[in-house]
Amino acid sequence: MGGAAQPPADSPGPSDAEVVKRVRAGDREAFGWLVRRYQGRAYRLALRVVRDEEQARDVVQESFLKAYRSLDRFEGRSGFYTWFYRMVMNLCIDTRRRDRSERQVEFEEERPLEVARGAAGAGPGDSPEPAAALERAELRAHLSRAIDQLPADARRTLELREIDGLDYAEIARCLGIPKGTVMSRLYYARRRLRAALTLAGVVEPAPGAGEVGGAR
Repeated sequence: MGGAAQPPADSPGPSDAEVVKRVRAGDREAFGWLVRRYQGRAYRLALRVVRDEEQARDVVQESFLKAYRSLDRFEGRSGFYTWFYRMVMNLCIDTRRRDRSERQVEFEEERPLEVARGAAGAGPGDSPEPAAALERAELRAHLSRAIDQLPADARRTLELREIDGLDYAEIARCLGIPKGTVMSRLYYARRRLRAALTLAGVVEPAPGAGEVGGAR
């Protein structure tokens, strides 16, 4: 690398497009502009998703390395940060999914699923009965199978929302689709899940037609 001076943190500097052009022309140190410009935003994003400071720092470092190595494939159809945002988000998702076995699917925005035959969990401080624990395990198994049967696009959108906890705007950026498409995919996926679980007899039918909890 050359001996170019480090840009001050508050300096606007060259545009992202100019930096990309310089790096592609062989000025590797120019990439420092992008690092200084976006490392704070990338870290805040990663921390909000992975909820661990060390993991967030690792995600940001790996994302910048990946961006640098992939810069020749950046087509410029979107801004650099939009492209980089998706890279950070995907690495965050990969990081969280390594620990997915320790988490359960929770539908935070929906009406709680009414588990049939009294399979709802015991109250705080109560010791769960073996039968109730078994029925909860059966519910999770039915739910997992129902999710696996969703079309790939709907399944991934649902996982980003309900398992990874991303909001609609974050999902839209991550998948490169409009926010309205995110909402319609979630609505479709939730209807399919409730129908599958109702058919399996593990949840009570919804009290009204179409009441699945539309996307908000």
